[in-house]
Amino acid sequence: MQEHTDPWDITAQLDELRTQGLWRELRPLNELNGVTVRAEGREWLNFSSSASRLVCGTHRVHADLEEALADFKGTEAALTFSSGFAVALGTIPALMGAGDTIILDKLCHASLVDAARLSGATIRVFPHNHLEKLERLLQTAQGRVLVVTESIFSMDGDAAPLREIVELKARYGAWLLVDEAHAVGVLGPQGRGLAAALGVDQQVDLHLGTLSKAFGLSGGYLAASRQVIDLLINRARSFIYSTAPPVHLAHALGSILNLIRGEKGDALRAHVLSHAAQTQALLSEIGVTSPPGPAAILPVILGEAPRALEVSARLREAGFLIPCIRYPTVARGSARLRITVSALHSAAQIDSLGIALRERLEPHG
Repeated sequence: MQEHTDPWDITAQLDELRTQGLWRELRPLNELNGVTVRAEGREWLNFSSSASRLVCGTHRVHADLEEALADFKGTEAALTFSSGFAVALGTIPALMGAGDTIILDKLCHASLVDAARLSGATIRVFPHNHLEKLERLLQTAQGRVLVVTESIFSMDGDAAPLREIVELKARYGAWLLVDEAHAVGVLGPQGRGLAAALGVDQQVDLHLGTLSKAFGLSGGYLAASRQVIDLLINRARSFIYSTAPPVHLAHALGSILNLIRGEKGDALRAHVLSHAAQTQALLSEIGVTSPPGPAAILPVILGEAPRALEVSARLREAGFLIPCIRYPTVARGSARLRITVSALHSAAQIDSLGIALRERLEPHG
């Protein structure tokens, strides 16, 4: 009887790197005075600064941040990148290639689409949140199969049916990448995202997120198994060939992560969700349908780009900054205003936005 092998077992790839003498790992260093570094009881004069983390060594604070992110997301390890876009471009091509299949939700962010194209894998797209079509694509997919979705979609503010997607990917032996850029910090216990809120975070193989939304700074991360992170350290080009981020940025992100996970984070999340519910109710009152569920993103879909531009400009004149989103970011004929609420808005400010929207959505108001 032929032995069944796991198509996602990457042990052989990691062993080959070691055999060929190409294995690379991050070696955390503590900087002492700008030119001297220390690790494991030894000191060195540093003649390798201003380079990538693999070339010049990784500062201990970067490693601490990644360990904290892994603990936050409930994974074995995590790796930080210069941006969320860089996470996608590094991760997907490192894991997928010719002969494999990537299945994406139609509304996935451009970074995920570009990364899939760069990988050389076969790309299949299912209509937004269409589970039946996703299953049909899974039934015919070749090679290793990666399903890619956002949890909260960036331009529509609606949620992916993650429980059902997790069930399907498990049934067909696929892996699942979930981009939680707009959910982390806002949803779930400790702000860990929609997958954690639904109790399926341990069934997600690849957790992608940014450090520029709820975190308020810059960067991105991929949280996954130790083997996946080791492979990315050796294969993710957007990580390997990027200069190490500033140490002070990693310090600040670590502090923000502690805030997000703590009581202050809980209070801020309560404010955000309350403001989102208030805004959704106001939109409903003026006849605007917004996606159900807790999200800080609420679109006002106006159709053609000139109309959306006009309303955005009129709101700007009235003191409200709400961007107009047009093709190619969204489909033709679905230009929109993209309202994003924060914990710092007040109920009175949201009420005033409702009044301004009502007046300026009238054809000749």
